[in-house]
Amino acid sequence: MVKVKINYEGGLRCELEHEKSGKTFQTDAPVDNNGKGESFSPTDLCASALGSCIATIVGMQMEALGLDLSGMRIEVQKEMSESLPRRIAKLTTDVWLPIELDDDQKWKVEIAAKNCPVHHSLNPEIEKPIHFHWK
Repeated sequence: MVKVKINYEGGLRCELEHEKSGKTFQTDAPVDNNGKGESFSPTDLCASALGSCIATIVGMQMEALGLDLSGMRIEVQKEMSESLPRRIAKLTTDVWLPIELDDDQKWKVEIAAKNCPVHHSLNPEIEKPIHFHWK
């Protein structure tokens, strides 16, 4: 079990602490939702969770095959709904791989990315396309 502690600091900002490691960071409401946009928003963290989860699961899959994906780069673009309730409507993920892979390895990367726990945890109404950029 993992515990995250959240302290509301006022001004639409929170400080988050990962209990086990003691690491902390702040969130801020986005500019388009009454905040200053000076840090990750809660929905930015959701997009970040998807991208880092994909990187981790793909990394695990490739390390099991003896391949090093150090330098893999992932970008996630978050789009919010235009209608209420305010929610994430789309998370578009681009994955750049730093090494050449054969067709079987590419297939394993794609399956791993689509099976990360965050991808499966997000509401099915959220569009979640993943685009791969092969070397």
